[in-house]
Parts: sequence; C-alpha cells; structure tokens
Amino acid sequence: MTSSHDERRRFQRIAFDAPTELRQGERRWPVKLLDLSLKGLLVERPEPWDADPTQDFDAVIHLNDKKTQVRMQVELRHDESTRLGFICLHIDIDSMTHLHRLVELNLADSTEMMRELRELIEE
Repeated sequence: MTSSHDERRRFQRIAFDAPTELRQGERRWPVKLLDLSLKGLLVERPEPWDADPTQDFDAVIHLNDKKTQVRMQVELRHDESTRLGFICLHIDIDSMTHLHRLVELNLADSTEMMRELRELIEE
C-alpha cells in the first residue's frame, strides 16, 4: 500500500549506504544514510540530536574512495522518532555530477532519469 506522500513523490529515492555526516556550524553528527534522491536524503536520527531545526545543515556523503564527496546544503523537512528527512537547497556542480551518476546507475529506466532532471531544473 502506498501513502499519499509516496504518490506525490516526484524524485525516486535510492537506497544507498555510505558514510554520511550532518553539519551545522561547529556541530557534527555522523548519521546512517537510508536513501537519497536528486532532491534530498533520509537518514537515521542520531542520538543525541540537539540541532537547531530552524537553521540549515550541510550534508556530506563520502563515496567509495573517501576523497569523492556529495555535499549539499539541506533543510530539515521532517523529524520523526527514528528518521530525519532533508530537502536539498543547494548543491555544487561536482556534487551534482556524482549524485546524478549514483541515481542513474540505480534507476533501471533512463527516461525516468531524464524526467527527474527536467523536473529538478524546472523547480
């Protein structure tokens, strides 16, 4: 059964496991990445979680060689008891290239990838 939230989702999420860190000012939280999309990410809520939900975060996803990273400026969109959902506010071109490649490799349909890119550009 799909929820109305899932039906409204325009960007497919892919399950991906990579070392990930949330940053807010001088504070840092290592988190478990559950999934990501061209528009955001979902992580397990770290303990303790003492962030300011009204301020933006930087999310850093370390890829295979630890030198390659996807960096996004993100906003907390939902805070559940065990999960945090973030929407991407800004991403640099290098990070977008890496993220695009990750999503592309995990989507079976190249036309779906093109649709998502069009929607991202049109926002």
